[in-house]
Amino acid sequence: MVHRPQARYGLGALAVWLGLATPVLALDVRTVQQASASVKYDAGGPPDRPGLCMEILRAVAKAAPGLTFTGLDEQVPLKRVERLLAEGRIDAFFCLLKSPEREKHWRYAPVPLYVIRHVVVQRADDARQVRTLQDLATTSRRKPVLIMRGTALARPLVAAGVALAEVGSEREALDMLRIGRADFVYGQDLQLRRHVNDPRQHGGFRFGGTIFQEEPQYLALRAGLPASLEEKLTDALRRLERDGTLRQLIDKYR
Repeated sequence: MVHRPQARYGLGALAVWLGLATPVLALDVRTVQQASASVKYDAGGPPDRPGLCMEILRAVAKAAPGLTFTGLDEQVPLKRVERLLAEGRIDAFFCLLKSPEREKHWRYAPVPLYVIRHVVVQRADDARQVRTLQDLATTSRRKPVLIMRGTALARPLVAAGVALAEVGSEREALDMLRIGRADFVYGQDLQLRRHVNDPRQHGGFRFGGTIFQEEPQYLALRAGLPASLEEKLTDALRRLERDGTLRQLIDKYR
């Protein structure tokens, strides 16, 4: 006599009894790489250093089976990243700073990915010390301070009355600094350090002695992202935070 499974075991038990494996639901997460941000995404770099945000993305994919990130073959400037998020044409982006204006258009996962420091770079033979944003505002009356186009770092500078000139990349900013078209470049420590420490710069630049502000970078999420997918992404980030993976990745690029 063949004994039938009792209904009290439920569908999950029936699947096990029948020897069936429950498939992992595959979820595509649309995203892109940011262009001209080699610390975040470095498609042309060595395989073991593809960029901090790319490594965090890959760690999330590993920690959340079933998630597949698509669109990583596309590199776009920051302003277009923001448009794609605001229009819902991508689902998520690693990594972005928060700002009141940005939070009107998309959400952020609650787990900080890493902290950036606001610093200035100046020519190595420039002995001036800029200790406050007010000092920077004073010097900017002669030559505007260079800052990367579209970055949220400009907010405190504008509030302090610093005259700014936007450029497309850190490399362009340092080229302008070298020839004397500017005296200071304001930006993120990780991104600037990569260029300042490049042997091809021949030690021509130095960092100022002040950290003007520290801000965390986050995973940005489109406004209409399903709650279940947001929870899956957030849970993966929390696991990476607890097991030290995020800290290890930050230290690798610091």
